Amino acid sequence: MKSRKTLGALLRGRKGVFSLCLGLTLLLGTAGSMTACGLQGGSSRKETLSDDPSLVLRIANCEEYIDLGDWGADETITLEDGTKIRGVDSMVKDFEEWYREVYGQKVKVEYSTYGTNEDLYNQMTLGNTFDLVCPSEYMIMKLMMEKRLLPLSKRFREDTKYHYYTKGLSPYIRDRLNTLSMKGEPVSKYAAGYMWGTLGIVYNPAVVKDKDAKTWNLFTNRKYQKRITIKDSVRDSYFGALGIYNQKKLQDLAEEELPEEAYGKELDQIMNDTGDKTVDQVENILTDMRENAYAMETDAGKQDLVTGKTGACMQWSGDAVFSMDQADEDGVELAYSVPEGASNLWFDGWVMMKDGIRQDPRKQQAAEAFIDFISRPDNVVRNMYYIGYTSCISGGEDPTVYDYLKYNYGAEDDEKDTMDYDVSYFFTSKEDDGRYTFQVPSEQKKRQLYAQYPPKEVLKRCVVMKCFGQEANQRISRMWTNVRCYRFPWEK
Repeated sequence: MKSRKTLGALLRGRKGVFSLCLGLTLLLGTAGSMTACGLQGGSSRKETLSDDPSLVLRIANCEEYIDLGDWGADETITLEDGTKIRGVDSMVKDFEEWYREVYGQKVKVEYSTYGTNEDLYNQMTLGNTFDLVCPSEYMIMKLMMEKRLLPLSKRFREDTKYHYYTKGLSPYIRDRLNTLSMKGEPVSKYAAGYMWGTLGIVYNPAVVKDKDAKTWNLFTNRKYQKRITIKDSVRDSYFGALGIYNQKKLQDLAEEELPEEAYGKELDQIMNDTGDKTVDQVENILTDMRENAYAMETDAGKQDLVTGKTGACMQWSGDAVFSMDQADEDGVELAYSVPEGASNLWFDGWVMMKDGIRQDPRKQQAAEAFIDFISRPDNVVRNMYYIGYTSCISGGEDPTVYDYLKYNYGAEDDEKDTMDYDVSYFFTSKEDDGRYTFQVPSEQKKRQLYAQYPPKEVLKRCVVMKCFGQEANQRISRMWTNVRCYRFPWEK
């Protein structure tokens, strides 16, 4: 397998550092739920020339969740067709230069970061105003519910030269966004997908058996007591516990062989259940998980795996790639599993805030242009390389993203133990399109490629965990407080 140097993945995690008490207050105690130079050039077209410095675009994003530039001299990506991609300056600085070149206007980006979705919501609640932010799906749904978002414009959705997002969005992601709604409105009306992935289990096969890592029951399995970690995040751990609680129901559902749409609806109902009985039962399961765990964490689990303190952890797919990459450097081979029954499909997306844009067409144009710029295929590659997560962009007719995938994972010509890997579902809407099947080392069926682009049959059992209502939030808040803060092992 080719050397895969993921600079950002060795430095950062998706969620950042989680403050339990602040997170509980914001996530569950409010009225709703919480949570660059690419070497391709721009255009010389000029539109309404202006050097007005008053055009300031305020952007907020997760910490280190975009290419910050400063790649090493040996970090140029050279694709099969000779295309070279390298981050010299930050993506933000490159956008400012590209925007002036393409639109004939100066724009100053004030770029800030936050650790969690809850941190972002807290900043906005305390008065910080942003034009463009990149929260997770449930927070996007909450902001939609509160009517704080500006819809993406008709112009943005047009398939023209510079509208890289519309041209390049993966057909699979487009379909998932279109079917996800809040009060009858599709999330895709307001959100442009950025990164996506699954929730699963990273494990050391030398410590944890493959069959044990195939179900969420791993986290209550006493055979691995104090050798596993779980997420110090109510939504993620609640989802895993739901998988344990509903194991029989999920198995029966899978055996019914329902049409895909009907199966998806049933799965969605089961894994978004916040009823009294369910929450009570999940509390008991979560308590067992906590007692069995080495720790509850949001970022340290990756390092604990690499250093050998633990043998498995609940993990987001991008951080799973980080763990496997870093472990490879130390000669330890880890694996990734998307548990049978059901798992969480998540995505982060860009949305425009009404109180920031304020019906200013210049700001809206700049905000949407930023989304398009980072959706340009060479910039997509830069961001994926730097942060280690998987972009929602496939590139459309541009082969750059797929070529980067082959650059990372394609088997060498002389490799013996290889297999076909089909990613057609992500890159095209055509059935049985052989253009997107390539040879990879057989180990990748449970390694980085599997984490970044799971087979379609795996994604069929993945469901988005939605925005909860106020009553459900209060119920889950009490439950999580019992599990995390007050309930002790001897309390049954």
